[in-house]
Amino acid sequence: MEIKSIAKLIEQNGGRLYLVGGAVRDELLNRPIYDKDYCITGMDKDKFVELFPEAISRGKSFEVFDLEGCEFALARTEKKIGKGHKNFEITTNKNITIEEDLKRRDLCINSIAKDVLTNEIIDPFNGIDDIKNKTIRAVGESFLEDPLRVYRVARFASQLDFIVEENTIKYMNKLKDELDTLSKERVFAEFKKALSSNKPSKFFNVLREADVLDIHFKEIYDLIGSIQPLQYHPEGDSYNHTMITVDNSVCLTNDLLIRYSALVHDLGKGLTPKEMYPHHHGHAEKGVEPVRNLSNRIGVPTSWKRAGIISSREHMRRWNI
Repeated sequence: MEIKSIAKLIEQNGGRLYLVGGAVRDELLNRPIYDKDYCITGMDKDKFVELFPEAISRGKSFEVFDLEGCEFALARTEKKIGKGHKNFEITTNKNITIEEDLKRRDLCINSIAKDVLTNEIIDPFNGIDDIKNKTIRAVGESFLEDPLRVYRVARFASQLDFIVEENTIKYMNKLKDELDTLSKERVFAEFKKALSSNKPSKFFNVLREADVLDIHFKEIYDLIGSIQPLQYHPEGDSYNHTMITVDNSVCLTNDLLIRYSALVHDLGKGLTPKEMYPHHHGHAEKGVEPVRNLSNRIGVPTSWKRAGIISSREHMRRWNI
């Protein structure tokens, strides 16, 4: 069944169907759309299941339905009732409006909807203006309900090459104490997307600006202020060197294993005592342990960890090729 037909059937039964979230954002940015999420208003679960018995239900805290290769969810509101990103009280009923559903979302650029039948754009938080201004901005204090949003913001900044608005940076910092509630799988998923972008450094720079880089990426954080010999490294400290290196790796390859190896090659410099600056004797071998620690903490694939260890240990060798 085509999406228009689905929308018409929903309309005939008192509801309304909207394309929401990333798909609308990416359409406005003329970016490829890989997943389409739809929100239904004016309808309850029983009626939706009656109309679309072939829809596959999934989800524990709230139900979503897979139908025709897309994801459908009933409009809902959320209220945080505990620490972390899982403890929410979910309310779903047919009286919840599309504007109320959009309000619970994280960023204004992700809080835009499009009516499937009329193509009307619903943009209550001026996300379109943020897209035009290349700005990432939280919808409001509801941003503080989910610590994963800290890494989502940094990831979007790297993917879109957008700036992050000052108040959103403050919200990110307020969530610092909750970041340790996130599973390594969730953290790695955001990190991997950032590493796949054209500007991975932006992910780390945004986390640094929000003063949360030291939670899951302590070994990267430890490179800040690690002074290097000026004649070899006019770019500044080991952190700047690492950011330039990982961004340059993007120009060379799409292989994330290699990009990760570039990112971690100099982690040993974060262990150098300040009295030894600007020299970092033995940093290649010393870097093995911080590579291992970072890799284990964020759950990178074993092949990445092995490659990163080799990159650290061997990068000072002179190869005759």
